[in-house]
Amino acid sequence: MAEIVNLRMARKRKTRDEKERLAQQNRQLHGRSKAEKLRSETEAGRSSAFLDGHRLARKDEDTHG
Repeated sequence: MAEIVNLRMARKRKTRDEKERLAQQNRQLHGRSKAEKLRSETEAGRSSAFLDGHRLARKDEDTHG
């Protein structure tokens, strides 16, 4: 005896599978892990703080407040 298939559910399952396949492909092409994003954000903050700490004041800037 043949298996009874609900066509509405089969279409939804096919759509979900296709979206998951596309999402996986996009993650491989464009994605970075949370750790990678955090690391680059931390590095940017460190370099910005380093540069700000070593910046020379211009002559026309008020350095006392």
